[in-house]
Amino acid sequence: MFWICLLTALCFESGWPEFRGGVADGISRRGSVPLEWNEEKNIAWRVDVPGLGWSSPVIEDGCIFLTTAVPKEKGLSLQVLSISEKDGSQLWSREIVKLDSAPAIHAKNSHASPTPILHDGFLYVHFGTNGTAKVSQKSGELVWVCRELQYTPVHGCGGSPVLHDDKLFIVCDGSQNPFVAAIDARTGRVVWKTSRSERARISHSFGTPSLAKVGEQWQLLAPGPDHMAAYDVNTGAELWKVRAPGWSVVPKPIIGHGLVFYNHDFDHPELMAVRLGGAGDLTDSHVVWRQKKGAPSTPTPILIGDELYYVSDDGIASCVDAKTGQKHWMERLGGNFSASPVWVGGNLLFIDESGVATWVEASKTFRVVGKNELPGRAFATPAFSGDAMFLRTEKFLYKVTKSPSDNRG
Repeated sequence: MFWICLLTALCFESGWPEFRGGVADGISRRGSVPLEWNEEKNIAWRVDVPGLGWSSPVIEDGCIFLTTAVPKEKGLSLQVLSISEKDGSQLWSREIVKLDSAPAIHAKNSHASPTPILHDGFLYVHFGTNGTAKVSQKSGELVWVCRELQYTPVHGCGGSPVLHDDKLFIVCDGSQNPFVAAIDARTGRVVWKTSRSERARISHSFGTPSLAKVGEQWQLLAPGPDHMAAYDVNTGAELWKVRAPGWSVVPKPIIGHGLVFYNHDFDHPELMAVRLGGAGDLTDSHVVWRQKKGAPSTPTPILIGDELYYVSDDGIASCVDAKTGQKHWMERLGGNFSASPVWVGGNLLFIDESGVATWVEASKTFRVVGKNELPGRAFATPAFSGDAMFLRTEKFLYKVTKSPSDNRG
């Protein structure tokens, strides 16, 4: 199984096709990027990005894809852009949805926060209740638009979709009647919709689900209001759940060691580790450990071997034993965080909301190995391709790579 997982991961390393990379784990397995950069050092190019969006870049075959929301009079043009990885030039742009007025959102959100997915020559983009679409990766030609998933978001939409076996899975936790849904990736039609089984007092969340193979069955794991639930990917039937109070859930669940690691609340975040396998209500039987100190409300943790690393929204970074929850270290980085940490070349990269980036050695011992800064707000998780990192800020997209004349990075 290890070698199958390794080969699966390596086959994606020519690009970065979804949120947190080829197997959605935040790990860049090939190439390296410099530990030092700024506006003058180790920047291959910087390009303006029109409008605003906090979706991460996705990359394949030398092309970078971004979603963005561009103001148009009183409304918005929700767009996807294709950008050359080589020089930053725009290859094409496509308007997916035009809105006559801009819906209200949280100050930290955008109208283009969900990250797209690249698969088999197509790009799947998601703008929450405003629409989900499939476009040609090469030309931007629109294949279909689905606007059937209607609910009432609070503070806008944030969760990214995931793709498996020609189905696009989306969490729709709004102010009332929250549900999880699957769209047929070939036709854009809704395959199933399943209402959340817990009736929470506050029901909105912004979660990105994860996929896990438990025994011979693929399951969709989706934290939400007052519970985490697993669903049959084919039918949408709820398979099991773990109850825990909470709302506005953001981090994507992490799978490893037969466990799922996830957060269940925004205001009082707590990480939980739950043993996979079982049916029904597993609250009293399958919770392995809980950790409140330093738990994140927004950034997704990252699992490297036996260690789970994470950073709280207010800048406390931690390393714990994934199997037991035992803490190895907890240190203050400073700043506020929304972007998720990533691993490259043996180090972890934490980027705060003001553009300050801190490299920390991936180890049971805390050690900072580099620090950098770029101007402007930074909420998007970076993407990688070969020896380059693609970092999105409020106004720009940067290609960070070692300059030929500088071998110090």
